Amino acid sequence: MKQLMLGNKAVARGLYEAGVLFASSYPGTPSTEITEELAKYDDLYSEWAPNEKVAMEAAFGASLAGRRSFCAMKHVGLNVAADPLYTMSYTGVNAGLVIAVADDAGMHSSQNEQDSRHHAIAAKVPMLEPSDSAESLAFAKLAFEISEEFDTPVLLKMCTRVAHSQSVVETGERTVPTKTYEKNIAKYVMMPGMAKKRHPIIEERTKKLIDYAESSGINRVEAGGKELGIITCSTSYEYVKEVFGDSVSILKLGMTNPLPVKLIRDFAASVEKLVVVEELDPIIENHVRSLGLAVSGKDVLPVCGEFSQNLIAKALGGMVHTGRTLDEALPMRPPVMCPGCPHRGLFFTLKKLKATVLGDIGCYTLGAVAPLSTIETTLCMGASVSSIHGFNKALGEASEGKTVCVIGDSTFMHSGMTGLANIAYNGSNSTVIILDNSITGMTGHQQNPTTGYNIKGDPAGKIDLEALCRSMGFERVRVVDPYDLAQCEAVIKEELAAKAPSVIISRRPCALLKYVKRKPSLRVDTDKCIGCKSCMRIGCPAISIKDGKARVDETLCVGCGVCTQLCKAEAFSSTAKEA
Repeated sequence: MKQLMLGNKAVARGLYEAGVLFASSYPGTPSTEITEELAKYDDLYSEWAPNEKVAMEAAFGASLAGRRSFCAMKHVGLNVAADPLYTMSYTGVNAGLVIAVADDAGMHSSQNEQDSRHHAIAAKVPMLEPSDSAESLAFAKLAFEISEEFDTPVLLKMCTRVAHSQSVVETGERTVPTKTYEKNIAKYVMMPGMAKKRHPIIEERTKKLIDYAESSGINRVEAGGKELGIITCSTSYEYVKEVFGDSVSILKLGMTNPLPVKLIRDFAASVEKLVVVEELDPIIENHVRSLGLAVSGKDVLPVCGEFSQNLIAKALGGMVHTGRTLDEALPMRPPVMCPGCPHRGLFFTLKKLKATVLGDIGCYTLGAVAPLSTIETTLCMGASVSSIHGFNKALGEASEGKTVCVIGDSTFMHSGMTGLANIAYNGSNSTVIILDNSITGMTGHQQNPTTGYNIKGDPAGKIDLEALCRSMGFERVRVVDPYDLAQCEAVIKEELAAKAPSVIISRRPCALLKYVKRKPSLRVDTDKCIGCKSCMRIGCPAISIKDGKARVDETLCVGCGVCTQLCKAEAFSSTAKEA
């Protein structure tokens, strides 16, 4: 049956048809929907893991047991999972194991641009790159065949545009091949003596994979005009086709590691000029140059950001479409925390106290933007907890009473616990604030080990954050309601003055959760409002100033009441009458 399908959903469908029985992932945009879609199939097991390393290791265990397995992550998540990946390349698999990694060129929701092809090359594992939803489904199925034929994990590289765009796919039937686990110490125990014997096997496997890349058809030539030949892959292929159609010849690469040799040489010989069009790093281009071929690429195309049809047209001489412009320029709409966000009151308090705030990865990172402008660092998952320890150890008394770190509940479970253990073990006077909004918020409300529910919404094991922190050696563990500004201020002051390691749990569920009951929207009594703009200091998008008076957008306001605590004129209430 043919249907329009999101790229990520198409991957999930391909995995389902291939007979996946186990899936473990950590949510990360733009990969999240793959596992969310898999969870809708009841004849396979799926889960959210605490982090990507755990997810990949769990998938390895399922593969070892003889069941086709899968894990997904975004590009920075593959850094976390690199440790098992590189050694899994040596051990190989039993049943097929496929790893989806979604790159985010343009950094729509990421802290860096990273080309995951480097991991495929370094780990010496094959990587497939679909260009649309149909290929996403087909390559997901093909990846299992390659995994089992060549005894290797396989990386399926998505990108934001392929993951989050729709095109037509044709679905098929599900088949479920399984294997039997057999004890094999020499293959699966990677102590040095055995690993040394596995390395030559991996090198021989790479040679066989290159032969596969040459002849399997996953890399194909689309003959056209001979003046220009373009080697491309992924979403760049779609842009090239839109710009040039059949006026150029194209070598479309579906497998980007390992890369073919003879196929590229033959293609280069068939055209007058050779260009590589690839987003981010010049990996294909460098491979072509290593073959001694004259090629253009990053000398005319950027190494940063996403490509587009017009970008390619301008660089390579295609037709540029100017499009239409609006009569008026739209105002800038910078990202802000949602109305009623529980983090807003906490950050307002930290700003009031002039604290130095080390931040982490999550929607609360928006605490760095105006008007709160509170968070001063964001590095990677869990880094805030590790960083505050080093920061305070380095500065000693100079930082005491001034510095805190913030980390979300899901991020804390992902990577924050080890940093907290370091604070307890090596003893710094650090105050860690866990922003517990009872969900994984930034990626769209996925469950995590602190919520008490699994990926399907069924009751699951729930970690008690207070008990966990105390068991790790913290005697000072406090819980505050971020909607209560006075309580937040008092507790933060006390913990900063205590000169002892401490944890503050700022607990209030995300205002966008379906089960969170919205209070009546507030209104402003314009007779009482003196136009002081104190309410604007919290940066709530529901509050604005009109004709010198505060106004509340009742379609946005959730009645959290934080603004009422800032208004000395007591102009905000649920019963106030606006003029």
